[in-house]
Amino acid sequence: MDWDAERYEEWFATPEGRYALAAERRLLDSVVAEWPRRNQRVLEIGCGTGMFQQILFDDGFSVAGLDKSPRMIEAARKRLGPAAELYVGNGEALPFVDNEYDFCVLWTVLEFCENPGQVLAEAARVASKGLVIGFLNRHSAYWLTRGAPWPWNRGSMLARARWSTWAEMRAKALVHTGFKPARTRSILLGPPSTWAEHQPWHFLNSLILPPQLGAICAMRVDLVGYRPLTPLFAWSTEPGTT
Repeated sequence: MDWDAERYEEWFATPEGRYALAAERRLLDSVVAEWPRRNQRVLEIGCGTGMFQQILFDDGFSVAGLDKSPRMIEAARKRLGPAAELYVGNGEALPFVDNEYDFCVLWTVLEFCENPGQVLAEAARVASKGLVIGFLNRHSAYWLTRGAPWPWNRGSMLARARWSTWAEMRAKALVHTGFKPARTRSILLGPPSTWAEHQPWHFLNSLILPPQLGAICAMRVDLVGYRPLTPLFAWSTEPGTT
């Protein structure tokens, strides 16, 4: 898929895009809350223009990113400068040794990969401690309005994406990483027309939800055990909980 870095950035500059980005930041922060930060290296696979790398950097991680698109990597370099290591490469064959990074993040990228299982396996190979998988939820109002194969969606990027249910992504993660996901949460209950600062939708769209409900899901896979570092988001410390 040919990615347009400028168009990607322009969407996140719209009111809808800004609202979605703020919600995704809350979701990402909630699932990585138990990860240690100091001197911890995080690789984002499919990093795009570096928006989520910036969030992880602001959260205290040392960040790196890889993307197949040179234009996306160029935009990420403009955003992050020397704060991130950036590479052009294929997530199905990562140019890193085993356990080179502490963590890997794949944020709404598997939907656009030819072999998402191989990308997951590679992420688990190069990460020593854990993964986060962000994905588009097929059981959501977002899918019904933007991802479903309606005539008005024909040809759109989101309609061509491979949306997943929570159960499907959970099974895929288990098969290709060998580990049961520790936690999955979601954000944005309503359709995009409700992604705005008006009630009651603002309240509902601000909630961190169970994985079956929101437009965007985030699944954490722990390769080692953790104790919660941020009690606000650490709802459960039992291994294997969802």
